[in-house]
Amino acid sequence: MLDKTFDPRSAEPRLYAMWEDSGLFAPKTDGAADAYSIVIPPPNVTGSLHIGHALNNTLQDILARYHRMKGKAVLWLPGTDHAGIATQMVVERQLAAAGNVGRRDMGREAFVDKVWEWKAESGGTIVRQLRRLGASCDWSRERFTLDEGLNAAVRKVFVQLYKDGLIYRDKRLVNWDPHFQTAISDLEVEQKEVDGAYWHFAYPLADGVTYEHPVAFDEDGKATEFETRDYIVVATTRPETMLGDTGVAVHPGDERYADLVGKFVTLPIVGRRIPIVADDYADPTKGSGAVKITPAHDFNDFQVGKRAGLASLNIMDAYGRITAVDTPDVPVEYEGMDRFAARKAIAALAEEQGWLKEIEKTRHMVPHGDRSGVVIEPWLTDQWYVDAHTLAQPALKAVEQGDTVFEPKSYEKIYFEWLRNIEPWCISRQLWWGHRIPAWYGPNGEIYVAETEEDAREQALSDYDSEVPLTQDEDVLDTWFSSALWPFSTMGWPEKTEDLERFYPTSDLVTAADIIFFWVARMMMMGLHFMDEVPFRRVIINGLVRDEKGQKMSKSKGNVIDPLGIIDELGADPLRFTMAILSGTRDIKLSKQRIEGYRNFGTKLWNAARFAQMNEAKRVEGFDPAGVEQTINRWIRGELTKAERQVSEAIEGGRFDDAASALYRFVWNVFCDWYLELAKPVFNGADEAAKAETRAMTAWTLDQTLKLMHPVMPFITEELWDKLADEGAARSEATLIGAAWPELPDSFIDASAETEIGWLVDLVTEIRQLKAEMNVPPSAKPPLAFVSPDAATADRIARHRDLILTLGRVSELTTADAAPEGAVTFVSGGATAALSLAGIIDLAAERTRLGKEIAALDSDIGHFGKKLGNPNFVARAAPEVVEEQREKLAEAEAGKSRLQAALARLDAVG
Repeated sequence: MLDKTFDPRSAEPRLYAMWEDSGLFAPKTDGAADAYSIVIPPPNVTGSLHIGHALNNTLQDILARYHRMKGKAVLWLPGTDHAGIATQMVVERQLAAAGNVGRRDMGREAFVDKVWEWKAESGGTIVRQLRRLGASCDWSRERFTLDEGLNAAVRKVFVQLYKDGLIYRDKRLVNWDPHFQTAISDLEVEQKEVDGAYWHFAYPLADGVTYEHPVAFDEDGKATEFETRDYIVVATTRPETMLGDTGVAVHPGDERYADLVGKFVTLPIVGRRIPIVADDYADPTKGSGAVKITPAHDFNDFQVGKRAGLASLNIMDAYGRITAVDTPDVPVEYEGMDRFAARKAIAALAEEQGWLKEIEKTRHMVPHGDRSGVVIEPWLTDQWYVDAHTLAQPALKAVEQGDTVFEPKSYEKIYFEWLRNIEPWCISRQLWWGHRIPAWYGPNGEIYVAETEEDAREQALSDYDSEVPLTQDEDVLDTWFSSALWPFSTMGWPEKTEDLERFYPTSDLVTAADIIFFWVARMMMMGLHFMDEVPFRRVIINGLVRDEKGQKMSKSKGNVIDPLGIIDELGADPLRFTMAILSGTRDIKLSKQRIEGYRNFGTKLWNAARFAQMNEAKRVEGFDPAGVEQTINRWIRGELTKAERQVSEAIEGGRFDDAASALYRFVWNVFCDWYLELAKPVFNGADEAAKAETRAMTAWTLDQTLKLMHPVMPFITEELWDKLADEGAARSEATLIGAAWPELPDSFIDASAETEIGWLVDLVTEIRQLKAEMNVPPSAKPPLAFVSPDAATADRIARHRDLILTLGRVSELTTADAAPEGAVTFVSGGATAALSLAGIIDLAAERTRLGKEIAALDSDIGHFGKKLGNPNFVARAAPEVVEEQREKLAEAEAGKSRLQAALARLDAVG
């Protein structure tokens, strides 16, 4: 006999070990099987499983398990990312905590060896955690973005792109992290709102130039008073950058400054003569309408500088300290000063000398390094770049013509927008952990790009008569560079392997929207360039998991849900089912209570299996569900067939929420709540033939249900499959993970049985809802009468009398020419029925109760409606708050409608 409850703590490790030992995670070697492949978005090797991983990998596992059961050769290829800056930071902190020397004192080789030691000891944490989630990856093919095979692929790609003119060196602005002294990607930049100020500086006009500046205006905005000025006012939140100003920009249509375009200002402190230029970037409606231009320290200014031909002067070093290397006119007292100290010093000097006109306090967004936590500095430096614009064109075309599709399709717009406006991709990082750039420098600065140092030396011989010392570039490649090769490098490229032949392009990619730019688009570029084929046929974008109020999860808010804690407490299956059923929205509102609710769903399935076992529902050798005769058995066969269609179509379409919803409806509402209830009288009856058929049908239906449920809730279904193995005839499939997906014929759907049982289900549902609306005590059994039923209805009443009495909890079932006095009428299946409530409830008191509840809901509707009708509230409140109010309004309106219908029924009683 099954245990009373499922124990995930003991079952999950045992079942996962069995799966892994079975070899079924690896793809079938049968060459006739269709291939299905998916590569895991490699989590950082430093990482631990968070709720986003739980969502993403649950959806991938559903696909892998489903297609495996469909008989395909499934490759779900796992691996981890070396996570350059994150891993280097972890090891540096460990060294510091242990009192060891820093990496620069250790030297590069010794430090990298130390990182590899850390990786061997601690780098497998997230892989172990993915196993706890139930991820059925082929671990025998696990890859690491710094393993030797991927290292060779990265070097080959870099060299080829360099030869193709698609990789080059350039001096451009980057996001610079002064703490780590490296360029970082946009994804590693976190915008934080902080207190700051706009310092309004008066830059003196050069050459004695003055102009008339408007200071008063009429009601039409026309200037009425002017003052003569020999200066122009600019505002900045970063006064320290003025040391690198090379221009002032005004809008070409701004009449105030029209005569100043082409004139010059004398930059305070340094005395530099810089031009006033016209550029659309300047906004006449903001501040003074004039903006200082520092091309070497602001991304927008860099573009203005390019258009206007302004010099780019770097006034900071790699640590964010003022330097006069590019700008000898910077006074010596600022040399080596921290940027924030320089900010204070310059603002103080401006006030002292009288060119500080105003300090305007503000709250504004400032970029910070997500790892270091320091303010990021736009910094002009020499880096390696990929010509992303050229590589983007085939990637755009592939999606435009449908070679790769996005689900949901709306995400294609994000993909197109980014690729059509793409900038050069900075791929060099000033770190030690990562793929070292395969470029060597000769004595005179010559660059030799090669896969090996030996090849580089061969190249150098074309410039020198004998061997000369070469120095390899100190930088490593952006982590996203190696990740961009993931779909084909993990399958053995550049070698022509069987895996590449069989599984590339991959079938699906499941990932998050925030890395469409950083990863998806770049994989498309690289896959098309090196494989001449898209890397995946479909991209399924999963949503962002938020808390139950729609707020982003964060440790500071205390609203983080730890998936490992959930698995410890509730098991993996409830978490997985919750992830699936909520996956259909961009913002997934998650609470622990939701997960607990779906644990109850698993318990419902377990209890159904216990019920079947207690009623001797066993598999029967040679049983054919096509031949069942009992109406309830023909009905459940059809319902199961429809559920299989719905689940299959939903998973195939990447609609995991629809698949989970279909499973929930079938298992809970159809199989458990109705079929097993309808089967009870048969099990307890005297008709042995009906009993035997229903037992066999229950066992067969339960087996098929376990198969349908397995991709979403693999542990509890595999445990039931195993524990029920001896219940009747032997199965041909020893494990559920290796079982075949049900493929049920259309002929299993029986229209007459569906109509018959549908009539009964609708009737009982109507009775139950009516009793609930009327506040009928659960113990009460009112009599039910059908009013002048037709012959077909009378026959059904006769056939199902006992079930109606039992399931509807009514005391008697009769027919009448008119509704009895004190009865509430309703229509079900085209027939009028009357439920006698006189003497069971106080009709007058019930009318009063319903009236009060309707009035309370009216008040709520007015309150929510007033809020939502306020444009200021809708515009200013957080989106999740507005959505919550809309949901509450909809709930109140629906509740009012139900209560009004109940009141109308009572009024009809008289």
